[in-house]
Amino acid sequence: MALVAISMVAIISFAALAIDLGTLYEAKSEAQRSADAAALTAAQVISVSGITGDPSNSDANWASICGASGTATLAAQTVANQNLVGGNVPSTVTVLYGAGGTTPSLSDCSGAGSNFGINPTVSVYVQQATLPTFFARVFSLMQGGTSKNSGVSATAYAEAFNTSDSNNGVPTSVQPRCVKPIIIPNNDPRHPVGCTVGSCTNFVTVATGQIMWPGMYTGAPAQGVIGERFTLLPDCNPTASGCVLLPAIGQPKASPPNLYYVPGAASGVSPVALPTAGSTCGDLDTSWAQDVAGCDESTVYQCGVPVTQSTNFVNLSENPTKGDAQNAVQCLINQSASTTTGVSGQDTLGTYSLGTPPTYPFQILAGTANPLTSAGIASNSVITTSSSIVSLPIYDQNATTIPSTGIGAVNVSIIGFLQVFINGADSTSNGIDVTVLNVTGCGNTATSSTPVAKGTSPVPVRLISPP
Repeated sequence: MALVAISMVAIISFAALAIDLGTLYEAKSEAQRSADAAALTAAQVISVSGITGDPSNSDANWASICGASGTATLAAQTVANQNLVGGNVPSTVTVLYGAGGTTPSLSDCSGAGSNFGINPTVSVYVQQATLPTFFARVFSLMQGGTSKNSGVSATAYAEAFNTSDSNNGVPTSVQPRCVKPIIIPNNDPRHPVGCTVGSCTNFVTVATGQIMWPGMYTGAPAQGVIGERFTLLPDCNPTASGCVLLPAIGQPKASPPNLYYVPGAASGVSPVALPTAGSTCGDLDTSWAQDVAGCDESTVYQCGVPVTQSTNFVNLSENPTKGDAQNAVQCLINQSASTTTGVSGQDTLGTYSLGTPPTYPFQILAGTANPLTSAGIASNSVITTSSSIVSLPIYDQNATTIPSTGIGAVNVSIIGFLQVFINGADSTSNGIDVTVLNVTGCGNTATSSTPVAKGTSPVPVRLISPP
């Protein structure tokens, strides 16, 4: 009996090593997944907020996004708490911020300085302080034993990377996925205020890719580009079978602020059918419209690649004026009625009326037709992503002459990307009402050997190693 008693201690000890340590390792993995998801969420909120387009915090609203109770912090904490560790909500979730290349140490990013706005970095520390042990409790019977419970923790680092001001002046290309084949010229229709055809300035500097008008749009003479609102119109003759360009290609129209676009390369990707009554998803009979409404992974628009890149081209065989743009955009954003004067199921940038700029910092509210509502999310709930957020390539209209007549493909030089929130589509003008979320550029000096930043948006969100 003495030998059995002694051997039972050894057997239970081995069971503790096999079972309890396995449980702790699993909890450690859960903590890491929780931290990873939370860090990426915070970086995503920062990315769509436009912080990288306002590197000097001229609007003084950074604290609303990544302060101690900012939207990025709250989103990270919420996601971390949704990822249970050991079957329970983490006991501690700490969110810190810092500039790229430095260890995040600030709970409020508003005092981080202008370097933070270039490559914002966020760290999330997740801890589960008390995890129960089972067989390891036998060690508590020993003198000085403390193995009644144990804990785990994990830290993740994420970054929102903007090529416009990054990499110490070395050109960096950007290659976002699912870019919409709506190619816009490097002309900002709201800068300077009241500009007319031929007098509007650029979104990005052609040579360096720097943002021309950093900061938030306020309507003042020194306004920034983030939050601008204007209408995208096809630069095509509505009577043509293909796209026969209108006069003054690539120039904005002054009143109201409009910007003409040309159709880009498309491979044709069937979008997911929407559960909304009256959906136009079934009316998408062209590859171009299907790629606007869906996600085309195969056609790559890469900023900075020379004109000879085969996928950076305008496709004059498409003609968005046939109603394709309006149908495709309605399908994409879950908009059931064709209007830009009211909300009809689509997500919105806060509670603002269509036709006016949104209140900053941006908040994305779920529309009544958002598929998330069928999963239990109430309409008008704050969400961190939306199908209304799209990336559009910016081409250098002065580097390539697109013929005003003729059908086929014409190579263009992509020098940046515009990330916008689509507010709605209008069948009367075939216009697309957008609000600018981000601008990123790489200039025309990048080559095929230039470092490439890949991601789902022009400001890629990625996990990084500890600074």
